[in-house]
Amino acid sequence: MTSQTKRYWLFKSEPSGYSIDDLRSEPKEADHWDGVRNYQARNLLRDEIKKGDGVLFYHSRILEPAVVGECVVTRDGYPDYTAFDSREKHYDPKSDASAPRWFMVDIKFKKKFRQPVTLNQIKQTPGLEKMMVAQKGSRLSIQPVTEREWKIILELAGEKA
Repeated sequence: MTSQTKRYWLFKSEPSGYSIDDLRSEPKEADHWDGVRNYQARNLLRDEIKKGDGVLFYHSRILEPAVVGECVVTRDGYPDYTAFDSREKHYDPKSDASAPRWFMVDIKFKKKFRQPVTLNQIKQTPGLEKMMVAQKGSRLSIQPVTEREWKIILELAGEKA
């Protein structure tokens, strides 16, 4: 039996839609990360992101975009049931429960950073210049992060890796 190596990810969210504080205030142990409607990100949710992986929570589309906290994946990818319900915000009429098109994972709040790590800091910090979020035109809502990048981000946030 082989054990999976822990991996790291950056999940983007517009705080006006769902923020780190929304996740922190969830009454449940964890919340599902639903509504991803990009096939590349879907493939990561379905095939790559696993229970125990680390997540950097990134606030996008604000004056100063930033990594604002840390989360952990608590459930491997499973069909995004919001796609099947016409009353849901992320409903997809082409999605079928018998052959799911979209997937999600569950994540749990771990901590909100005292010092958010801004996109400008990421772009200017040695060791982070290759992070996907720092690349021009990179809009993917879920992105892989290396272990080294993870540690640098936590250090910049004043947290222990």
